[in-house]
Amino acid sequence: MNVIVYLKEVPCFIKVFGIAVGFFGITALASGNLLYGLIAVVIGINLVILEGSELNLEYKTYRMVKSIFGIKFGKWKPCPRFEYVSVFKTRETKRINVITATTAFNNDIIVLNLFYGNNNITFYKIDNKTDAFKVAEHFKLALDIDILDATESESKWL
Repeated sequence: MNVIVYLKEVPCFIKVFGIAVGFFGITALASGNLLYGLIAVVIGINLVILEGSELNLEYKTYRMVKSIFGIKFGKWKPCPRFEYVSVFKTRETKRINVITATTAFNNDIIVLNLFYGNNNITFYKIDNKTDAFKVAEHFKLALDIDILDATESESKWL
C-alpha cells in the first residue's frame, strides 16, 4: 500500500507538560476528585495528540488524522484531482476548552494546502520552512502537480 503520512510533531515541552497534566488528572480521579481529574486528563490528552494527514495513492483517498500513542483516527474520503500545492506562512492558535478551563498556544507555522478548482484542503502544518518545502516536493512528485511558494510577499511558482 502506497500511503503518504504526515503528522505534525508536538514540541517536547508541550508533550512533557501534557503528560504531567494527564498524570495529575489520573491522580485526581483516583483520589475521588472527578471534575478536576477529568478536566486535567482531557487537557493532557489534547496537548499530546498529533495532527496530520494521510494520502493513499493506491486507492486515491485521503484523511485528516489525529493520532495518540500511535493510534490514528480519521475518515477516508475520495481524492479530488489536485491542481497544485500552496506553501504559505501564517499564525496558528491552538485553543483547548474543557468545561471551565481554557488555554491557548500561539505559534508561527507554514501551511500546505492542496488546491482543486476553487477549493483547498489543508494537508500539513509545520514550523520549519525547509521541511515544508520537502513535503511540498513530495506532494509534487506523488501527485504530478506544481508548487506555489506564498511564504513571501510575492508568490512564485516553483
